[in-house]
Amino acid sequence: MKYQFGLKDTVLVSLFFLFSCTSNEIGNSKDVNPDAVFFDYEVWAEEGKEEVTVNLQYRMGGENGTTLVLNEPSKALLDGEQLKVDSAKVTGAFYEIQKPLSSFTGKHIISFTDLNKKEYTEEFEFAPFTIEPNVPAALERGDLVFNFKGLEPVDVLSVTLTDTSFQSADIINDTDTVRNGRLVIASHRLSALVNGPINLQLYKEVDKPIKNATKEGGNLHFRYGLKRQFELKNAVKL
Repeated sequence: MKYQFGLKDTVLVSLFFLFSCTSNEIGNSKDVNPDAVFFDYEVWAEEGKEEVTVNLQYRMGGENGTTLVLNEPSKALLDGEQLKVDSAKVTGAFYEIQKPLSSFTGKHIISFTDLNKKEYTEEFEFAPFTIEPNVPAALERGDLVFNFKGLEPVDVLSVTLTDTSFQSADIINDTDTVRNGRLVIASHRLSALVNGPINLQLYKEVDKPIKNATKEGGNLHFRYGLKRQFELKNAVKL
C-alpha cells in the first residue's frame, strides 16, 4: 500500500519548522562564558525514511539566543563521533548528523566539551513506535481504533487527519492520550471529513531538560512520526 501526501501535509510540516526556529545569528564560543552556553538538542525521524537526524545547537542568551560556532578545544560528539559545524540563514550555526534508522534504536550519548575542556554528557534512548496490526485499506465511519507497540503505558501522540477534498474543513489536529497502546478517535470527530482517501499522521514529541548541562541549562526535543492512508466509508446498514 503506497501512501501519498499532498499540499496540506507539506503546509503542516512547513509550519512546524517555521515555528520551531529561533535566532539565526551566529557567534563564537570563545566569546562566551562557558557556563552561559545553552544546549539545544533535537532528534527526529519518520517511519519509512532511511535516516534519523540528530541536530545539536549551542546558544548564547538562552533557548532563543545566538547560535555558536564551537572554538577548539570545544567540540560536540555523538557516540564518540565528532560533528562538524554547518550553518543556514534560517537556523544559524548547528552540528548535525544522519544515522541509519534501521540500526539507531537504543541508547546514545551526546558529548559536549567546553573551552575549559569540561565535558558534559547526555544519554538518550531512541525508541520508535509502530501500528500493529497495520491500518486496513478502508475503514467505516464510527470510532476508529488504532493499536501501537513501542509506546509507554500512558503516552501522548499528535494526531492529524486530512481528506483530499477542497470543499471541506478537512483537518483534525489534536493531541490524544494513548493508554496501554490503544488510541480511540471518537466518531463525532470525523464529521469534518468527507468520504474518500484520508491521510493520517501520528507524531510523538517529547521535550525534556538536559540533565547534565551548564548553569544556563538545555533542552532535548525528540520527534518521531508515521503516516498512513485509508479510505473512509459510511458504515454498512444491516
